[in-house]
Amino acid sequence: QVQLVESGGGLVQAGGSLRLSCAASGRTFSSYAMGWFRQAPGKEREFVAAITWSGRNTYYADSVKGRFTISRDNAKNTVYLQMNSLKPDDTAVYYCAAKWVRGSAVVVVPGGEYDYWGQGTQVTVSS
Repeated sequence: QVQLVESGGGLVQAGGSLRLSCAASGRTFSSYAMGWFRQAPGKEREFVAAITWSGRNTYYADSVKGRFTISRDNAKNTVYLQMNSLKPDDTAVYYCAAKWVRGSAVVVVPGGEYDYWGQGTQVTVSS
Protein backbone atom coordinates (compact mmCIF):
# COMPACT_ATOMS: atom_id res chain seq x y z
CA GLN A 1 0.00 0.00 0.00
CA VAL A 2 1.29 3.44 -0.96
CA GLN A 3 -0.11 6.77 0.13
CA LEU A 4 0.65 9.81 -2.00
CA VAL A 5 0.40 13.42 -0.84
CA GLU A 6 0.84 16.29 -3.28
CA SER A 7 1.86 19.80 -2.32
CA GLY A 8 3.15 22.98 -3.92
CA GLY A 9 0.12 24.12 -5.83
CA GLY A 10 -1.13 27.68 -5.76
CA LEU A 11 -1.93 30.80 -7.74
CA VAL A 12 0.67 32.13 -10.16
CA GLN A 13 0.71 34.62 -13.00
CA ALA A 14 1.19 33.50 -16.57
CA GLY A 15 4.89 33.02 -17.29
CA GLY A 16 5.63 32.09 -13.71
CA SER A 17 6.82 28.85 -12.16
CA LEU A 18 5.74 26.35 -9.55
CA ARG A 19 7.24 23.13 -8.25
CA LEU A 20 4.89 20.39 -7.20
CA SER A 21 5.98 17.66 -4.82
CA CYS A 22 4.46 14.25 -4.20
CA ALA A 23 5.55 12.47 -1.04
CA ALA A 24 5.02 8.72 -0.87
CA SER A 25 4.72 6.54 2.17
CA GLY A 26 6.28 3.11 2.43
CA ARG A 27 9.74 1.61 1.94
CA THR A 28 9.45 0.48 -1.66
CA PHE A 29 9.13 3.81 -3.46
CA SER A 30 11.92 2.84 -5.86
CA SER A 31 9.77 -0.07 -7.07
CA TYR A 32 7.23 2.32 -8.53
CA ALA A 33 7.07 4.21 -11.77
CA MET A 34 5.49 7.59 -11.15
CA GLY A 35 3.35 9.96 -13.12
CA TRP A 36 1.65 13.32 -12.99
CA PHE A 37 -1.82 13.96 -14.35
CA ARG A 38 -4.14 16.94 -14.32
CA GLN A 39 -7.83 17.63 -14.58
CA ALA A 40 -9.33 20.99 -15.45
CA PRO A 41 -12.97 21.85 -14.67
CA GLY A 42 -15.31 20.19 -17.14
CA LYS A 43 -12.49 18.25 -18.79
CA GLU A 44 -11.22 14.72 -18.57
CA ARG A 45 -8.10 13.84 -16.66
CA GLU A 46 -5.03 14.05 -18.88
CA PHE A 47 -1.50 12.73 -18.72
CA VAL A 48 1.24 15.27 -18.01
CA ALA A 49 4.52 13.44 -17.35
CA ALA A 50 5.96 10.11 -16.25
CA ILE A 51 9.25 8.81 -14.92
CA THR A 52 10.83 5.39 -14.51
CA TRP A 53 11.62 3.95 -11.09
CA SER A 54 15.27 5.01 -11.41
CA GLY A 55 14.56 8.46 -12.78
CA ARG A 56 16.68 7.81 -15.87
CA ASN A 57 13.85 8.02 -18.35
CA THR A 58 11.00 10.48 -18.62
CA TYR A 59 8.09 11.13 -20.95
CA TYR A 60 5.93 14.22 -21.42
CA ALA A 61 2.69 15.26 -22.99
CA ASP A 62 3.27 17.49 -26.01
CA SER A 63 1.43 20.33 -24.29
CA VAL A 64 4.06 20.59 -21.52
CA LYS A 65 7.21 19.40 -23.27
CA GLY A 66 10.02 21.91 -22.84
CA ARG A 67 8.24 23.69 -19.98
CA PHE A 68 7.73 20.98 -17.33
CA THR A 69 10.31 18.65 -15.80
CA ILE A 70 9.56 15.53 -13.80
CA SER A 71 12.18 14.20 -11.40
CA ARG A 72 12.39 12.01 -8.33
CA ASP A 73 14.48 11.50 -5.23
CA ASN A 74 14.14 7.90 -4.11
CA ALA A 75 16.00 8.61 -0.87
CA LYS A 76 13.24 11.08 0.02
CA ASN A 77 10.37 9.05 -1.42
CA THR A 78 9.37 12.09 -3.45
CA VAL A 79 8.59 12.90 -7.06
CA TYR A 80 8.59 16.45 -8.35
CA LEU A 81 7.07 18.41 -11.21
CA GLN A 82 8.87 21.63 -12.02
CA MET A 83 6.55 23.82 -14.07
CA ASN A 84 7.95 26.83 -15.90
CA SER A 85 6.45 29.30 -18.37
CA LEU A 86 3.02 28.54 -17.01
CA LYS A 87 -0.04 29.35 -19.10
CA PRO A 88 -3.68 29.84 -18.12
CA ASP A 89 -4.42 26.53 -19.91
CA ASP A 90 -2.27 24.79 -17.28
CA THR A 91 -4.89 25.59 -14.64
CA ALA A 92 -6.07 22.29 -13.17
CA VAL A 93 -5.94 19.98 -10.20
CA TYR A 94 -2.68 18.06 -10.46
CA TYR A 95 -2.42 14.47 -9.28
CA CYS A 96 0.52 12.18 -8.82
CA ALA A 97 0.18 8.45 -9.32
CA ALA A 98 2.25 5.33 -8.66
CA LYS A 99 2.52 2.10 -10.61
CA TRP A 100 4.21 -1.02 -9.18
CA VAL A 101 6.89 -2.05 -11.70
CA ARG A 102 9.38 -3.98 -9.52
CA GLY A 103 12.51 -2.91 -11.36
CA SER A 104 11.08 -2.71 -14.86
CA ALA A 105 12.37 0.39 -16.62
CA VAL A 106 9.09 1.58 -18.04
CA VAL A 107 7.31 4.89 -18.15
CA VAL A 108 3.58 4.50 -17.71
CA VAL A 109 1.27 6.79 -19.63
CA PRO A 110 -2.32 5.51 -19.37
CA GLY A 111 -3.97 6.62 -16.17
CA GLY A 112 -5.78 3.31 -15.90
CA GLU A 113 -2.46 1.53 -15.44
CA TYR A 114 -1.63 3.25 -12.18
CA ASP A 115 -2.23 1.59 -8.83
CA TYR A 116 -2.31 4.54 -6.44
CA TRP A 117 -3.32 8.19 -6.64
CA GLY A 118 -2.90 11.25 -4.49
CA GLN A 119 -5.66 13.65 -3.53
CA GLY A 120 -4.50 16.39 -5.86
CA THR A 121 -3.24 19.96 -5.56
CA GLN A 122 -4.79 22.97 -7.28
CA VAL A 123 -2.74 25.02 -9.73
CA THR A 124 -4.26 28.26 -10.98
CA VAL A 125 -2.53 30.39 -13.61
CA SER A 126 -3.88 33.88 -14.07
CA SER A 127 -3.55 35.81 -17.32
